[in-house]
Amino acid sequence: MKSATEPGKPEIPWMKSLSSCTNRMKEEGYKEDFQVNEDGLSTFDNSKNFKPQDVQIVNFYRFEGESDPGDNTILYVIETNDGTKGTLVDGYGAYADENVSKFIVEVEKIQKVKVSDLHA
Repeated sequence: MKSATEPGKPEIPWMKSLSSCTNRMKEEGYKEDFQVNEDGLSTFDNSKNFKPQDVQIVNFYRFEGESDPGDNTILYVIETNDGTKGTLVDGYGAYADENVSKFIVEVEKIQKVKVSDLHA
């Protein structure tokens, strides 16, 4: 895995692996495990569903496998319009889930529009 920091800057231990980063996000209140299904983004138990306009991507972290490209993952840190906070994990590149990718693209389009409205 590539270093999570720039040369000359201190390393951040919790960014060394997907599991340690996920655990850190849970400590910071991002407790839900999200998934994408035909209804949009949902909590793992399907008790809540969200459309792209209901979701904000707070941050994301990429992890690259040293020897296996199948280990390339991305962790999205998400907050919804009702205050639900959690994470969504996906592969990236050739290993990305098409449904997750489409959903994230829609969320990013909406977020870009909201930001551009601030400058209008």
